[in-house]
Amino acid sequence: MPSKADPKLMACKRRAFLAGVALAACESRSDVASSTAGVPRAIPEGGPVATNAPPTLSPARTEASQGPVPRRPLGLTEEQVSAIGLGGFHLGIPTEAEAIRIMHRAIDEGITFFDNCWDYHGGESERRMGKALADGRRDKVFLMTKVDGRTQEAAARQLEDSLHRLRTDRIDLVQIHEVIREKDPGWVFGKDGAIEALRVAQKAGKLRFIGFTGHKSPEIHLEMLRTAKANDFRFDTVQMPLNVMDPHFKSFEKKVLPLLTEQHVGVLGMKPLGSGDILKSGAVSAEDCLRYALSLPTSVVITGCDSMQILEQALRVARGFRPLDESARLALLDRTRPLGEAGKFEAFKTSERFDATSRNPHWLTGGTL
Repeated sequence: MPSKADPKLMACKRRAFLAGVALAACESRSDVASSTAGVPRAIPEGGPVATNAPPTLSPARTEASQGPVPRRPLGLTEEQVSAIGLGGFHLGIPTEAEAIRIMHRAIDEGITFFDNCWDYHGGESERRMGKALADGRRDKVFLMTKVDGRTQEAAARQLEDSLHRLRTDRIDLVQIHEVIREKDPGWVFGKDGAIEALRVAQKAGKLRFIGFTGHKSPEIHLEMLRTAKANDFRFDTVQMPLNVMDPHFKSFEKKVLPLLTEQHVGVLGMKPLGSGDILKSGAVSAEDCLRYALSLPTSVVITGCDSMQILEQALRVARGFRPLDESARLALLDRTRPLGEAGKFEAFKTSERFDATSRNPHWLTGGTL
């Protein structure tokens, strides 16, 4: 079980995070380019940018965009990870050769956080990542995957599958995936629940850190944290949607992020572009979305890259990252408020479209892919 944090260590970590954000701001040494002529149009996660999208608030190219990808502390783990992380789901979309090329390019350019999940594309995303990390690349990344099992037996079996596919004997971070049902916290921490499998695997050296993910409800996230505390357990990380629409509807940023920041839990931001849906609003560009999420107190913002062009877009924003000032942040929120209040562009909160475990409930109790 993770040890309880020492107050002095927590204060030190908080200072380190703030220093990391400040460093990222200092790394951007040039002014916003006066013209973006000749710059390839940004490509979103889910398709082309809407034709009525406004000019981006973030620089399309600056001299700093050729600098390193910033790194940030991962909660109290003493790990430093890239501010941008590579999403695993999208690596199952292109050909295997192209997916591996994307991963190699990401590593070469300084992306260290690699996301994945036991169920992505029937395990194909993990298999591809395992191939890409062979030949000495495994130790160049912070490797994360997720399990769907809610029982100890199911979670343990899925973890073994992931270790095999990823071609490793150690995963840096394993998370309970899709905590989206009100009963999930009690199930995970109940008798013979999934958390026991992860504790056993952690003691055996098969994983280093433990977290959970969810995209449905901030209240369920808060209940998961309360249940963990009641069981004398502290999560190392929590993954949740953080984007320009989130503050207006069932907001993780408003309800969960402050608690995680206070407790120095590693914050993994996901769906910065809402799987491309946010761009369909025409209110913001892909670069605005990434820059907004990066300006929050996150350890890493995970974004899906199913082409080299989208990867280069993410790298460009990360290298030239400067936190949004208050006026720019408020301008983005004013622009997205009328569109975001009903959750129209965050279907993962309002529908079962993104709920893989709802469509495959047998995964929760040990069924195969």
